[in-house]
Amino acid sequence: MRIYTISEGEMLVKAARNTIELAIRSPKFNRDVILGALKGFDEEYGVFVTLKHYPTETLRGCIGFPRPVEKVRNEIVDAALAAAFEDPRFVPVSHKELDELIVEVSILSKPVAMKSRSPAGIRRLKMGRDGTIIEYGLYSGLLLPEVAVEQGWNREQLLDGTCEKAGLPVGYWKQPNVKLYKFETQVFTEETPNGKIVEVT
Repeated sequence: MRIYTISEGEMLVKAARNTIELAIRSPKFNRDVILGALKGFDEEYGVFVTLKHYPTETLRGCIGFPRPVEKVRNEIVDAALAAAFEDPRFVPVSHKELDELIVEVSILSKPVAMKSRSPAGIRRLKMGRDGTIIEYGLYSGLLLPEVAVEQGWNREQLLDGTCEKAGLPVGYWKQPNVKLYKFETQVFTEETPNGKIVEVT
């Protein structure tokens, strides 16, 4: 996975915010306006956009693509729109909320299969660095690395939480017919709404 510079991260976060603002203000939103200003970013990685209320950091929307479906510059636009207007847990973001939201962008590495469910295999998960994906038939769930840190979880709790996200029973990650993956992220976020953009380490 290519490591983006802070200036590139700033461009991605600003593109996500501009996408949301333009979509709210213009009834005929044209994604080409954003793409025309976002040069490069032709790599193919998974992308997530997360929206949080400031200063509480309460989640307001989070949607993305665990695996690449387009180039990063296209996925940023699609993920921003989905996080703001299509997250089924929330009502669509309104114009008056724009100045109250922090925009965060996560770039995901290629998921790596976790073949061992033994204690030694699970210990290869690094908390705060690795996110997890669980897939079982039509069920799937993903948790970004920061979730475990925010919740104060250990490795088993992270995997249990991923099961719950997928709609599966807690502990189901231990079943041999379940596909389990880990991935890393590079995260850029606004410190304040429309404010300074930093990389989360």
